[in-house]
Amino acid sequence: MSNQRVVELSVLDEPVVPCCPPLTERPLTAEEAERTAQMFKALGDPVRLRLFSLVASHAGGEACVCDISDVGVSQPTVSHHLKKLKDAGLLSSERRGTWVYYRVEPGVLAAMGQLLGAAAR
Repeated sequence: MSNQRVVELSVLDEPVVPCCPPLTERPLTAEEAERTAQMFKALGDPVRLRLFSLVASHAGGEACVCDISDVGVSQPTVSHHLKKLKDAGLLSSERRGTWVYYRVEPGVLAAMGQLLGAAAR
């Protein structure tokens, strides 16, 4: 039995599934690298990273789009960036009346931390 830790990442609206160990434990396979790169690509835009941070840090773990739209771009651009974050499996959303509420997918922050964390020595 292996002591290898596995990171969970959700990509492209798939449920969170085991992905890969911390980067310091072994090289990523081509498939692991592809899935992980999609997540980082989504977070590679400053507006998307800010939106992700706004949702992740919002009280109660979810944020109404009306509370996070003031990021210096138009509403259609905010919607585009939120869609990119959803497509990468980083956020989920729920419509309630006229507003859409966003939440960080369960396990994403822990998985990102584990992936980037140094292996315990």
